[in-house]
Amino acid sequence: MTIAQMLEQSGILTLLGMCVVFGFLIIMIGAMTLLHAFIKACHLDKVSDKKDTSSSSGTAPVASAQDNGAVIAAIAAAVHEKESV
Repeated sequence: MTIAQMLEQSGILTLLGMCVVFGFLIIMIGAMTLLHAFIKACHLDKVSDKKDTSSSSGTAPVASAQDNGAVIAAIAAAVHEKESV
């Protein structure tokens, strides 16, 4: 096999590999588009409704701040105890 034949074969294999990769990417984009359309058609994208109900309650940030204070106090006590040993 001559160098010219090997270069020709490597060029063909390179083009074939690139075609396979781009073909797979096109198929994957099509599948994702179909999945998006299916999710919209079945109304399975109700995530925005759940976010609206949780953000409207005024007690969640207060409870979160109290929990953070308790966690910080526990960490500070553990660090103080570790330093004194």
